[in-house]
Amino acid sequence: MMEGSLSKWTNVMKGWQYRWFVLDENAGLLSYYTSKEKMTRGVRRGCVRLRAAVIGIDDEDDSTFTITVDHKTFHFQARDGSERERWVRALEDTIARHGRRERWARAVPAPAHRHGDLERRVAEADAYLQIMIELVSKMNTRVSELADPQEKSKGQVILDHSNAMLDNIKHSIVLLQIAKNTVNPVNGVYQGPTNPSQQLIKEDLSPRVEMGAECRELSSPTHSIPPLEHIDASRQAMSLLVPDTSYSSSEGEDDFYDADDEPADAVVPGPSSSRTCGAEGAAEVEATPPAAVDLPRTRDGEIDYDALYEDDSDSDLGSMENHGSVVTHLLSQVKIGMDLTKVVLPTFILERRSLLEMYADSFAHPDQFVKIVDMPTPKDRMVQVIRWYLSSYHAGRKSQVAKKPYNPILGEIFRCHWELDGESVENNPNKQEVGDGPVPWCSPDQLSFVAEQVSHHPPISAFYAEHVNKRIQFDAWVWTKSKFLGLSIGVHNIGRGLVTLLDLGEEYTLTFPNGYGRSILTVPWIELGGSVVIECQQTGHKANIEFLTKPFYGGKKHRVTCEIFAGTEKKPYYTAQGEWNSRMEGRWMESGRTEVLFDVSAMKPRRKRVAPVSRQAAGESRRVWRHVTAALRAADTDAATAAKRRLEQAQRDAAKRRADSGDKWLTQLFSPKGEEGWEYNEPLSKRTEVPKSPQRKVPEAEAR
Repeated sequence: MMEGSLSKWTNVMKGWQYRWFVLDENAGLLSYYTSKEKMTRGVRRGCVRLRAAVIGIDDEDDSTFTITVDHKTFHFQARDGSERERWVRALEDTIARHGRRERWARAVPAPAHRHGDLERRVAEADAYLQIMIELVSKMNTRVSELADPQEKSKGQVILDHSNAMLDNIKHSIVLLQIAKNTVNPVNGVYQGPTNPSQQLIKEDLSPRVEMGAECRELSSPTHSIPPLEHIDASRQAMSLLVPDTSYSSSEGEDDFYDADDEPADAVVPGPSSSRTCGAEGAAEVEATPPAAVDLPRTRDGEIDYDALYEDDSDSDLGSMENHGSVVTHLLSQVKIGMDLTKVVLPTFILERRSLLEMYADSFAHPDQFVKIVDMPTPKDRMVQVIRWYLSSYHAGRKSQVAKKPYNPILGEIFRCHWELDGESVENNPNKQEVGDGPVPWCSPDQLSFVAEQVSHHPPISAFYAEHVNKRIQFDAWVWTKSKFLGLSIGVHNIGRGLVTLLDLGEEYTLTFPNGYGRSILTVPWIELGGSVVIECQQTGHKANIEFLTKPFYGGKKHRVTCEIFAGTEKKPYYTAQGEWNSRMEGRWMESGRTEVLFDVSAMKPRRKRVAPVSRQAAGESRRVWRHVTAALRAADTDAATAAKRRLEQAQRDAAKRRADSGDKWLTQLFSPKGEEGWEYNEPLSKRTEVPKSPQRKVPEAEAR
């Protein structure tokens, strides 16, 4: 037994309420009471079953945590981070113990006819769900057409309740689908046992996690496999101790159970030495292309890899509930707070591009970046930096569902460039080329970009962009640290960026927000959170930006606030707020004038220009990942996984050869700067630097 006080969220009216909690690890039950005295008298207020429960935490808050089970999410708050850690660890251990017990119980196969019955009922529930979605959609249209404010307000209340009910039904059906696919999956990942004596394998009964007395008795070498009637008796005894479902005495008082799990409203936009050059393990590894008739082809009948990368269609290999057994297995291998850097994630969650290319997509509005130079005053330039920075995040997201780009291999490189509005020099035979820099074949009127994976442990990416004629450049490095948070995954972006205006002598330093993949058991979606600072030491201007995560009750997604200060002034001269993936509005505080900082619906991302895969070096991103990309586009998970494993194994082999020979990895385009930073070797500032002529020594008399 473990017991102690926690606060539990009840509802909007009552908020957080003090409760005394008792964790029964053997029964797998978390009971709570209004006081310790009521606990001694056995007056239980409610309980949470922990079998098949999922623990979740919020990386932005060190005291709260959630338990999701029985189609409900219960919210709890500890006094501080250490107390939350104690409870979370105890709960995780209890869930793990009963997971072992559950696998033992699966030794007794369920009647085969129940599988078909469950599948039929899930199909029926989904059909009714579609009808409800249509009805709610019609209700939404009807409410929007109401002219009377009072009637419209009443209708909106009904609509909100209908949407909430719809969300709960969706969540319930998803959980049913996961249960169905786990018991009888179509892809054969898990097959139900056919013989109890064959299924009670030694590994499942090894005491890596402490088991209850009945499990220890059954796993003893002196005991044989129990007959079915003993198993049934054991189950009946447990049912007397643990209720059929979690419950709370306040469930009739509008308890809040689940946050909004709908996906974000995203705007979908249109062989060399392994020591000195090329990506590690990026030698031409032959792979059998996926046999799919829907892949784009060249005139010669070969796969058109360039068309594959330009295809923004969202083939998600099925939603997460279709991979329930895989996700459940993955979750069983990790604990809250665990670093996911070395955890192999399933291939079906991959996005069809490298992380280096995702960084490039942040410049999909090149005009907003180069326009910084054209602003007349330091205040206007700082506001334009904010406008470019905040509007870049929606362009970097290509899918409505949160997916993970490929982890770049060591030495991988990505190059591209963009034309600005009103410029079309790509097919001009008289096009002037810069001849050097990130993309030597682009013109001085185009924005060029290059990125390199400079480190594998930790995984550091460095990237650089420039516009020659505007004399503006951007240098940055970033590495990601992933953390498992239960119902979500947190990604900390550690690094720094530097915007340099060469003719004005101004440098703007900036940091990056954290990313979160929410609702990983249903339909994942991306959220940004954390504080960002952008400042210019030369002008003294500084911007404080807050990416606000959605609170578990109420509130909007993707909210951002910004305040810009000049020098030592206490009050901001400019503020902005809104959503980073839709629209933000700004206000000049002195004059009171308001403006639209940006509206992504009116900003069409510009297509980046990338060299054809056939002309790329072995270590360039699209060439490295072309077989994985083709397999994902063809929805062939096995082929994608095999191609990905070949790349990873080649990378491990190259690292072993370097270790055996004592060689060190040498980067190509970027060099370390300071203790942890990186910089581009040949930036525009260095290539256009005018050498200083030696000064003549002036005689003293002439000086006077």
